[in-house]
Amino acid sequence: MFESLANLIVYNGLKLSPETPVGASLHFFVMDVTKIFFMLVIIIYVMGLLRAMISPERVREYIRNRPDWQARGMAVSLGAMTPFCSCSSVPLFIGFVEAGIPLGVTFSFLIASPMINEVAAVILIGVLGWKLALLYIVAGLVVAWFGGLIMQRFKPERWVEDYVWKIQMGEVALPEQDKSLKGRHQYAVAEVKEIVGRIWKWVFIGIGIGALFHGFIPEAWVAEHLASGNWYDVPTAVVVGVPLYSNATGIIPVAEAMLTKGVAVGTTLALMMSVAALSLPEMLILRKVIKWQALALFAAVLATAFVLVGWVFNLIA
Repeated sequence: MFESLANLIVYNGLKLSPETPVGASLHFFVMDVTKIFFMLVIIIYVMGLLRAMISPERVREYIRNRPDWQARGMAVSLGAMTPFCSCSSVPLFIGFVEAGIPLGVTFSFLIASPMINEVAAVILIGVLGWKLALLYIVAGLVVAWFGGLIMQRFKPERWVEDYVWKIQMGEVALPEQDKSLKGRHQYAVAEVKEIVGRIWKWVFIGIGIGALFHGFIPEAWVAEHLASGNWYDVPTAVVVGVPLYSNATGIIPVAEAMLTKGVAVGTTLALMMSVAALSLPEMLILRKVIKWQALALFAAVLATAFVLVGWVFNLIA
């Protein structure tokens, strides 16, 4: 649907060619803007309905009564079962934070959700084989578990934006919820307007940068410069993956092209993880919820984990 709309506007309407950098960039921009905002509206609305039915206090009490390993396991499992891209996962992240769920546990969800899902797993098996699919899934689960654990060690709650912290601590008296169907709908619509209104500029900026990178730096160049066999191939792959915004499913064709051009397995996995979980649009959206210190720590933890995963798998391979 989104690709067809982009084709209609860019290729049929503007008469641009998909073979040109401008055409490829604009097509990417139109397709991802419509897709991300559609997903944001739907997910925020659904989360708004759920939050209208289930109070933050009940969620907090449910999590508080669980050992850390259980809460983290639930977060990672939920993330792995939700086929969301990184930007679409952010509204869920916001809801978890405002509900008072520990940030370390919430970050485990935020890492797992864009990296692992059953759709990507099935496609990975079909395109790249079950061994690489299993490697990717196991690596993603490990990174999500320990990434959130490391974040928790730094006590990132101190870097939550003030308005979220006040809601989390109950310092802001939230209005009494109308439990009728109409009231829940109105609450969900208000959530959509409030959150989208807060982040829409950052989404446009992030997608715009990703579109320029997508159109003007071809996949062949990426594959060629990541197949040298040097130690710095993996860190380069992680850096290159940041502006290449996609989800785990969308990056699979790129990974297949890289493997066929001789790029090492670990380097390919590192790029896939970086694209799925460390995207620039996600960072810009997250900035509206957490401060720069937490954002920098989150990016550093993930980048380090992806580099280590890439090196380890290159050695094994």
